[in-house]
Amino acid sequence: LTHANLTASAQNIARTLALTNIDRSLNVMPLFHIHGLVGVLLSTLSAGGSVACMAGFDGFAFFGQIERFKPTWYSAVPTIHQLVAERAARNPGVLRGARLRFVRSSSASLPVTVMEAIERGTGAPMIEAYGMTEAAHQMCSNPLPPGARKPGSVGLGGTVGVTVLAGAGGMCEVGERGEVAVRGDTVFAGYENNPEANLASFTDDWFRTGDEGYLDGDGYLFLTGRLKELINRGGEKVSPAEVEDVLLRHSAVAEAVVFAIPHERLGEEVGAAVVLRPGQQTLEKHLREHVAAKLADFKVPRRILFLDSIPKGPTGKLQRIGLAARLGLPGSETNHGRD
Repeated sequence: LTHANLTASAQNIARTLALTNIDRSLNVMPLFHIHGLVGVLLSTLSAGGSVACMAGFDGFAFFGQIERFKPTWYSAVPTIHQLVAERAARNPGVLRGARLRFVRSSSASLPVTVMEAIERGTGAPMIEAYGMTEAAHQMCSNPLPPGARKPGSVGLGGTVGVTVLAGAGGMCEVGERGEVAVRGDTVFAGYENNPEANLASFTDDWFRTGDEGYLDGDGYLFLTGRLKELINRGGEKVSPAEVEDVLLRHSAVAEAVVFAIPHERLGEEVGAAVVLRPGQQTLEKHLREHVAAKLADFKVPRRILFLDSIPKGPTGKLQRIGLAARLGLPGSETNHGRD
């Protein structure tokens, strides 16, 4: 990434969020990650605002940090927002009494249930954005009110050009799924000393993100999953995020992750792991029935594990690829292509 990429992205985010010199962000994201570095730190400083940088996210210290630093906004990954939403009920008034203008989410798909819970707890709008390192972070974002925020969408491209490419080449029609591609002054020129990766990653001047999605009639982008994370169950493609959203709507479920399990006949089968809310109990059969009532049969997890905690990466993101092997599920050790 060049200095030009980074400054263009910081200024783009500042414009999207209408940041000024009176804004203060609370940064709970690591500064080795593009989300914390550009999405929070550089964007706020580019507008002349101030940033309170924490050593990381601490769910027990978070509400005290809100009271102490009085930020006008903070940004985090969905798993952090989920923890904040759960603890907000035990800290009534702290978030409602804060001066938050908005809350921002990026780096992974935001479940609608988590978005709704944060908005109830803070009284502030949740702004979901879409970014990646190769584009110096933000590529799309939902607008601030009174602009339309569409739950389930990562918003509009703004100064970054966004399109959806068809598998056979060319652009997809409105509502048609394909690979999301971007271009603009925030997008890098290519991978260093890796011509093979550059050949596979660029179509003309469009960078192929590896994400699947579609554009609606208003130009809002909806992501349906990482192409590498889609579960191919005997030719039927399953988006993990879609199944996770349904699982999270069960009253007993606090966290959920959906992933591929190797299957001898189908190639891959749908698996899930959940963390239950304190004091709640349910059975695998009941969770499967809950999903079956909302989704097609081939999307229902054939195996659901109950865990005390779900493995996450260093930035708090869920890591679906290779999860079956990490959980020790039979047959997963031979599925080298997905690790």
